[in-house]
Amino acid sequence: MTEELPSRDTTTQIDGVSEKSSNGVGINDAEDRIKFAYWVPNVSGGLVISKIPQRTNWDLESNIKYAQTAEEVGFEYALSQIRFMAGYGAEFQHEPVTFSQALLHSTKKLILIAALLPGPWIPAVAAKQIASIDHYSKGRIAVNVVSGWFKAEFTSIGQWWLDHAERYRRSREFIQCLKGIWTEDKFTFKGDFYQFHDYPLRPKPLEIPGRRHPEIFQGGNSIDARENAAIASDYYFMNGNTLEGFQTQIADVRQRAKREGRLEQVKFALNGFVIARETEAEAINVLQEIQGKANKEAVEAFGDAVKSAGASTENKTGMWSNSQFEDLVQYNDGFKTKLIGTPEQIADRILLLKSLGISILLTAFLHYDDEIAAFGKTVLPLVRKLEAEGRGKDEAYEIKLTGDVYRAESPPSATKP
Repeated sequence: MTEELPSRDTTTQIDGVSEKSSNGVGINDAEDRIKFAYWVPNVSGGLVISKIPQRTNWDLESNIKYAQTAEEVGFEYALSQIRFMAGYGAEFQHEPVTFSQALLHSTKKLILIAALLPGPWIPAVAAKQIASIDHYSKGRIAVNVVSGWFKAEFTSIGQWWLDHAERYRRSREFIQCLKGIWTEDKFTFKGDFYQFHDYPLRPKPLEIPGRRHPEIFQGGNSIDARENAAIASDYYFMNGNTLEGFQTQIADVRQRAKREGRLEQVKFALNGFVIARETEAEAINVLQEIQGKANKEAVEAFGDAVKSAGASTENKTGMWSNSQFEDLVQYNDGFKTKLIGTPEQIADRILLLKSLGISILLTAFLHYDDEIAAFGKTVLPLVRKLEAEGRGKDEAYEIKLTGDVYRAESPPSATKP
């Protein structure tokens, strides 16, 4: 028998005060809102490959504080990272599924997205883990299925390093198996990577209105990644890009999803690094300092690894294939999303991204100790205020208002060290 879950409370608290307007509407009550997520720093080194001091810690105690602060100020998701070995500035790494579970036990509303890497993980184990955690957390677990770009991470633990297309094909089967195990009484699957024969998972994940199973996220820029989004996943994660890059990528995934009869089932999430300061000049100065103090050897090594992975795709459009040194200082091209400026500028840009089709904005910060709370008290309420006024729905209007920032040269950045 499957347990049913009551609706979640979306009321937000800031500094111990209920974040509701005078008419009793909560900050996250609007159904058509853009949702906010943050990268969980469960690996050391922060979210930039730089020697700049960061008030960001990777231990559990700090992360519990970040998670509790995030849900208090209106964040709805958090994404834990997957690393099996040190590399490119991340010397230490906590395992994401158990780390996510620990954070879930210390929060009440936040949804944790646990990263899974096919190869080290197999669908049977992952499906069982996540289904159980779904019960423990009352439906607050999701997964991000990553296909892998770090060759040494596979070979060092005795895993085969498949070529790009095969890694993504394995990920597609992995997602299909998760969905089948979670939703079918007896699951049978005959794939090239995984096979199941009348497998009956008990208990299934919770039944929640509007959710057949824990949400499945997946990213990438290549044709292989876009096909996976169209055929299998619930959310398609994107790196930072230009305006035209966003539009092209979203339109292509939607066309592929339409072919599969899944146009309404595929949503979009986007990575962005936030530097919100009182003036744009101050924010740009912080960006310049981050890039100017980049860990040159680590950034170049990271660039070599990811560009090799991207160049191996059929159309040479894998993630990071067009990234420059300054872009690679932030994982996932977060600077390109241009969330760098005053709270008002950032709010306008977020509404442009929403108008393009972005449903979830995945944020990262230099100083987690301070900036999660600051974002929730400055930027997020501005976004909600403008949404209530009708902003974020008219793509042409939003592009006219602020689109040039995604077409023009990036804000002044430091030269390569």
